[in-house]
Amino acid sequence: MTDTPPPSLRLQLDADALAANWRTLDRLSGTARAGAAVKADAYGLTVARTVPVLREAGCTDFFVAHWSEVAAVASLVPPGQVAVLHGPVHPEDCAYARALGVRPVINSIFQARLWLESGGGPCDVMVDTGMSRLGLPMSEIGDEIVRQLDVVTVLSHLACADEDHPLNARQLARAQEAFAAIPAQRRSLANSAGIALGADYTFDVTRPGIALYGGIPRPELQNDIRQVATPQAAILQVREVEAGDSVGYNALFTAKAPVRAAVVSLGYADGYLVSWTGKGLLRHGDTDLPLLGKVSMDMIVVDATQAPELKEGDWLDVPFSLPDASAASGLSQYELLTTLGVRFRR
Repeated sequence: MTDTPPPSLRLQLDADALAANWRTLDRLSGTARAGAAVKADAYGLTVARTVPVLREAGCTDFFVAHWSEVAAVASLVPPGQVAVLHGPVHPEDCAYARALGVRPVINSIFQARLWLESGGGPCDVMVDTGMSRLGLPMSEIGDEIVRQLDVVTVLSHLACADEDHPLNARQLARAQEAFAAIPAQRRSLANSAGIALGADYTFDVTRPGIALYGGIPRPELQNDIRQVATPQAAILQVREVEAGDSVGYNALFTAKAPVRAAVVSLGYADGYLVSWTGKGLLRHGDTDLPLLGKVSMDMIVVDATQAPELKEGDWLDVPFSLPDASAASGLSQYELLTTLGVRFRR
């Protein structure tokens, strides 16, 4: 079979930065041990590339959301190191958990009963302390069904850890109450931002996600977290745009003077969304190449006048410091990572 031609999109992963970020978050967790949220294919950076790095750095707790995400992670780590946040909804989920040696996170009395009726075994329990998403309500933490569970980790999740919000303290107090009521080997509350709230929030296990991959959810972390991902896109065509010519859909840009333009293999199907229109730029070395016109599905056009050496096939960097890119695009740091499309060669 003929080999696939070289890609026109690639995503550079800095494995050293990823490992350093985990070690930093583990250190900032104090006496707690940092795990890793690797749901959504490790926030778009792929389980295959990230989990071995995290494992070798020392991580022993991995959290996924969907049952469809389990196999890829479980194949890379020892049994008992993966927890499934959405928990079991069908008997098949329970059988699958046992077959692959992963822990379901029990979020309701229904899920607790389902797990016990299927045979029980080690599990985690999520308590809702103020987010009104998944988790046992505080009124059910003393239920007899819950006391029958073999709980490894009792968890809760902070709703507002990325800001100084009074709900943080209220959730901490409720979590302490829940942790006292539910016998478990370990307790876990803090996500990436929660780690930055300090020792009161870290308990036994922390669950960083976005900060592992270069996100900075609180300013306290800005000097500690390194950029992990750098997208790059290839030039498809270099062309001259004359004064008076428009570029792209809806003719949002009209040249006032001649422009040397580069058409680049990057668009909203690759996670470079329309919100970048009028704001985005690519980079060649130290030269910024501003976006011209509207982002389309498969292509953007940039002003390459200041980089006359550029030609078809050359690579351009997509600036991807997550806090800066978020501020420029209006997208969250999570969206920037998880919308990266499948056409990037990682």
